[in-house]
Amino acid sequence: MLKYYGADAAYDLSGKTAIITGGAAGIGHATAEFFAKKGVHLVLADLNPKVDEIAKAIASDAIGVSKDATKGEDRQAILDAALKAFGQVDILVNCAGIVALEKAELISESDWDKTMNVNLKATFMMAQMMGKYYIDHKVNGCIVNMASQAGVIALDKHVAYCASKGAIIAMTKVMAMEWGQYGIRVNAVSPTVVLTELGHKAWDGPVGDAFKEEMPSKRFAEPDEIAGTIAFLCSNAAGMITGHNLLVDGGYTIK
Repeated sequence: MLKYYGADAAYDLSGKTAIITGGAAGIGHATAEFFAKKGVHLVLADLNPKVDEIAKAIASDAIGVSKDATKGEDRQAILDAALKAFGQVDILVNCAGIVALEKAELISESDWDKTMNVNLKATFMMAQMMGKYYIDHKVNGCIVNMASQAGVIALDKHVAYCASKGAIIAMTKVMAMEWGQYGIRVNAVSPTVVLTELGHKAWDGPVGDAFKEEMPSKRFAEPDEIAGTIAFLCSNAAGMITGHNLLVDGGYTIK
């Protein structure tokens, strides 16, 4: 069951170990930086061959593992590296993802398959692996899956992305329902546009300005705002939150 540890006003994560997929850039990197400030041991998993250098630039004891989370042997290698370095894993944050922008009638089968493979399959299989680990080792673990506002609303030219993120939200609920009895919490975070390097490239200019005018916030999210949300969900302050999809969208989806 989900044990009560007290409503932690400090959102303390010190001494915990987290695996972050997609940790070399974007929201994953911002989450790693935020976690480092909270005393978390970091394991960054990313295709970037320089991920270990990137990890150590965040924290001296952090490690980076250049592996592909869509592949079973690579997923096991990520977990094995984390256990070798730190002995236990408490947190999984699934941040790795891609987007293929195209109209529904035009998107290619290869782009559809790649989107589902990276966004959905890798996220589920990483979560499944960690769920088994938590159950077998009686760890009250926490999993946060990166979804999107695109998982709950329609966005133009985002058919594969919307489908993958909507599926992440659904599977998050199922895992939370099944694994709550083992003290495992599983949640999703659904941001609006986030001003990562890729976010700036995609949304700077008139299209982004028009989008912001439709948002009550009148602005997009900064990466550390999403990282802080993830950190909250991984803390004992959120001990009764599981199976939830937390929208961080400046109010866009309340319309």
